[in-house]
Amino acid sequence: MSRVGKVPVKILQGVKVEIKDGTVKVEGPKGKLSHKLPRGVNAKIEGGSVLILRDDQIANNASSLQGLTRTLVHNMVHGVHVGFTRELDIVGVGYRAATKGSTLTMTLGYSHPVEYQMPQGITAKVENNTRVVVTGADKVLVGMVAAKIRSFKKPEPYQGKGVKYVDEHIIRKQGKAAGAK
Repeated sequence: MSRVGKVPVKILQGVKVEIKDGTVKVEGPKGKLSHKLPRGVNAKIEGGSVLILRDDQIANNASSLQGLTRTLVHNMVHGVHVGFTRELDIVGVGYRAATKGSTLTMTLGYSHPVEYQMPQGITAKVENNTRVVVTGADKVLVGMVAAKIRSFKKPEPYQGKGVKYVDEHIIRKQGKAAGAK
């Protein structure tokens, strides 16, 4: 029995939610998002909140899908109202980043600069040439873009150079001891 799925999702002020043909559409100041409801899960708007209901006779995993769907709808409502942010640090001598339009250009120690085109709905802002702030309404897309940026130069364990999340702790290795016999 899903406890998460039973909690209603409060519709925040300035956010419009529409449920039609098995799809939840959410619109707010930060953008528009939609989610197709899985088989065995329904949604309805009641008293300023969205209730996620399940039908156990249609799908045997309806309980877990109810909790998942409730969390996804909550993230959509929060995303179009406030938005989501993921911050990355670029560590290394000469490593830096810059934005031009929707393109993020990074110098990461390669012979060429790395350019990444931001998907629609996602923005990147560079602070102090070494901190990249990725923002957007879709939590999953913000996380995927941040992971893609990190994958261009993952932090290495000896000197810690590379692209890392701000809250990430890199376990450092000691390296070789010089002249030890």
